[in-house]
Amino acid sequence: MSLALLFYLTASIAVGSAIFVVLNRNAVYSAILLVLCFFALAVLYLLLEAYFLAVLEVFIYAGAIMVLFLFVIMLLNLGREDALPRFIQLQRALSLLMVVLFFFGIFLIMLNGPGVLHQPVEKFSAGGIYSLGEALFTKYLFPFEVASLLLLVALIGTVYLAKKKI
Repeated sequence: MSLALLFYLTASIAVGSAIFVVLNRNAVYSAILLVLCFFALAVLYLLLEAYFLAVLEVFIYAGAIMVLFLFVIMLLNLGREDALPRFIQLQRALSLLMVVLFFFGIFLIMLNGPGVLHQPVEKFSAGGIYSLGEALFTKYLFPFEVASLLLLVALIGTVYLAKKKI
């Protein structure tokens, strides 16, 4: 039951942060909320015992892609809004809430014992390296290549727009 509670808590954080990414007017805050959504998705992958996908989620999306997004935001030189005092208090309260939720998750994991974080017995699990690579480069090769092409076009478009302003 405690893992179900952790799932619902993490899922609500992921959905809530994704909604605030879209509704926020400040691009930097949206990017930070997107990082929070990526970390919540990584926890969901951990609950599904897809450990490799969870690590990839943190390294690739929360790391590399978000650095690219922040680089684009800085390159476009979007105007910085001054933070109001009530938003600073809200930020402190949310930070404290995140710390409490983190330690609550650690407590739930410790409560269930060390058997909760076991590795799957099968050699190739659903979130493992072999099955992911096989699916990515056989069944989903075309969508993978289309996504990489779209990212390249978006990067070229961003550089073009930035050069136009200079």
